[in-house]
Amino acid sequence: MTNAPVPHGRTPALMLGVATLGFALNFWAWALISPLGPRYKELLGLSTAQQALLVAVPVIVGSLGRIPVGALTDRFGGRVMFPLVSAATIVPVLFIGLAGQTSLLALLIGGFFLGIGGTAFAVGVPFVNAWFPPHRRGLAVGIFGMGMGGTAISALTTVNLVKAGGAATPFAVTAAVLAAYAAVAWLVLRDAPGRTVAAQPLTARMGAALKLPITWQACVLYAVAFGGYVAFSVYLPAYLQTGYGLEQADAANRMGGFVLLAVLVRPIGGWLSDRMGPVPVLAGVFTMIAVMAGVQALTPGLMPVGTIAFLTMAAALGAGSGATFALVAQVTPAGKVGSVTGLVGAAGGLGGFVPPLVMGFVYGRLGTYGFGLALLAVTAALTLTLTVTVIRAVTIRRGTERAAADPC
Repeated sequence: MTNAPVPHGRTPALMLGVATLGFALNFWAWALISPLGPRYKELLGLSTAQQALLVAVPVIVGSLGRIPVGALTDRFGGRVMFPLVSAATIVPVLFIGLAGQTSLLALLIGGFFLGIGGTAFAVGVPFVNAWFPPHRRGLAVGIFGMGMGGTAISALTTVNLVKAGGAATPFAVTAAVLAAYAAVAWLVLRDAPGRTVAAQPLTARMGAALKLPITWQACVLYAVAFGGYVAFSVYLPAYLQTGYGLEQADAANRMGGFVLLAVLVRPIGGWLSDRMGPVPVLAGVFTMIAVMAGVQALTPGLMPVGTIAFLTMAAALGAGSGATFALVAQVTPAGKVGSVTGLVGAAGGLGGFVPPLVMGFVYGRLGTYGFGLALLAVTAALTLTLTVTVIRAVTIRRGTERAAADPC
């Protein structure tokens, strides 16, 4: 079953641009709590572990929520799901801004539902994927992935908006922007002509996606690549303040720089994957992460070694995120992209949920973040091994199958 042709004027570039904007705005909302974590710690007397939990809750909800949202996108399309997710995210944003900053419990409840914004990723990947031919999907999905820079918007504006207009200001601004986007998305977005519409029940589609080897393999890759990005984007301010004694605004700005670099490099990872294949790109990515995480585990001075280590990891994590979905686009059947994306996206978010909790726990027990970063280095090395063995074999086999099916 396919959709009717789209109206004149709906081009792949326009659809990609509007989808990327929506991803960025929803991620902006999703990341609102992180820059204010130190402020809530001071105002509410939170422990390090409680602060880590506070910033991690939206991450895990947004991650798990991608599973049903990705499957729903296979069924209803991005034209329905983008406005729906954006409008639903307004509710927790306003709750936190107007009534949810008085206690840890209220913030946790607001943060739980704020996770809805994080599910926008599972809407955009199948939506964009359907608009582009296979040889351009790595770059297209990589460009869409730049929407993860919404966390940089949050990092660079949230604290300043609180200082300028009060505790509710960043939440009110974000809610207004989301409302405007939901209206624009409903009017402008259209699903790709010829899009494969899933007709099976959601549980059957999820079961079919889980049977694909690429689903589990990409979950591991994305848990490390995007999970590492998410973990640093939500916990880096606390790490820099606690480990290096930086001021709140300075730490937030440095986190914004980390996020911006990862965002800019993500489409490069997809573009390189279109040209040389995702496996070589991913191998280089995990090598860099393993080396630089090992360097940072020694807690060097922030200037210049620590800064170089973090920026190199930012570039590698961004490129790895783009390359992972270039791999998904290459080997996943068209009608299952949304379901697979939901599962892989969930793994990425979960990969970002665990490290902040580990870092907070480790620092509380040992007074250092070094052990946590050493674990990241080991994890990246193991993922590198998986990439150059099992995943390389899968891509070779898939390429052989395609060549046999289309000898011309």
